[in-house]
Amino acid sequence: MSEFDHFHDREADPADLEALRDLEEGGAYPVCAIDPHSQEAPQDFDDGEETVLLVGIRLHGRGKVYHFSPDGHRIRQGDHVIVETSQGIEMGIASDWPQRLPKSTLKSPLKKVLRLASNDDLMHYEENKLLENEALATARQRVEHYGLDMSLVDVEYRFDNRKITFFFTADGRVDFRELVRDLASIFHTRIELRQIGVRDEACMIGGLGICGRELCCSSFLQEFRPVSIRMAKDQNLSMNPSKISGTCGRLLCCLNYEHHVYVEAKKKMPAKNARVRTPDGPGTVESVDLLKEEVTVRLDRSDDGNVASYPLSQLRDRRSDKE
Repeated sequence: MSEFDHFHDREADPADLEALRDLEEGGAYPVCAIDPHSQEAPQDFDDGEETVLLVGIRLHGRGKVYHFSPDGHRIRQGDHVIVETSQGIEMGIASDWPQRLPKSTLKSPLKKVLRLASNDDLMHYEENKLLENEALATARQRVEHYGLDMSLVDVEYRFDNRKITFFFTADGRVDFRELVRDLASIFHTRIELRQIGVRDEACMIGGLGICGRELCCSSFLQEFRPVSIRMAKDQNLSMNPSKISGTCGRLLCCLNYEHHVYVEAKKKMPAKNARVRTPDGPGTVESVDLLKEEVTVRLDRSDDGNVASYPLSQLRDRRSDKE
């Protein structure tokens, strides 16, 4: 059964339609002054400020969300739509409901949603997916024929079939000009070969992380933010590469999510080897639990070096310098 078989059989929820009418009329719409997919909190703005209605669309149903003008179309989350992009006509999926943003926040004019996808559009999209599988197999054979040191990851047919983009990884630069000419003669359309990184590769292929959930990059992340080994250290995580690396082989993107919480918590805690005074006497800090705000101390008074844990609130005369 196709993923689109029940698309047009779905009945509209009256509440959904009412919400859409409100949006179109500029009435009780959800207001957001920044990118609705940003990790930052929305900011209030003047009720009298001019706003614009937009909807987030994932092209090819994956990757980054781009904003388009609904252009009068009643779009619900999950709807398949045909949109106009700078590269041509594409199909995408509405990642959320239409929202209003201040017009002043737009960096460039919005492209438009051309129409809700018809049954013919959906069938054409599925046909393109089959063609993509065939094109990838053919291209891999040609890469092997030319002996190129590159690995083809995925391929995308533009919805109007006027361009095929092949995505590949490679350790360095690859001279693929002859390959491009060869592929253009085979498929009789424009060919683009685009080199991507290992993170982009994981995003395209998808899969499950060590947490058991779908990869963040292929499900909701909008961009790859810098992740450093310092983030793992600040969170007292094991430095075992297998525990802090994702399927792409790079540091886990999720190390970034709560890092600021650990940084703030660390400011309140004594440093390792700091001298502190406990209810049982003075001692030296062995370790800290940032989330529990608990400190493990090796007491001086014990001949055998007794170690005990105390809530942060019970410690006195802590050193003010932090790691």
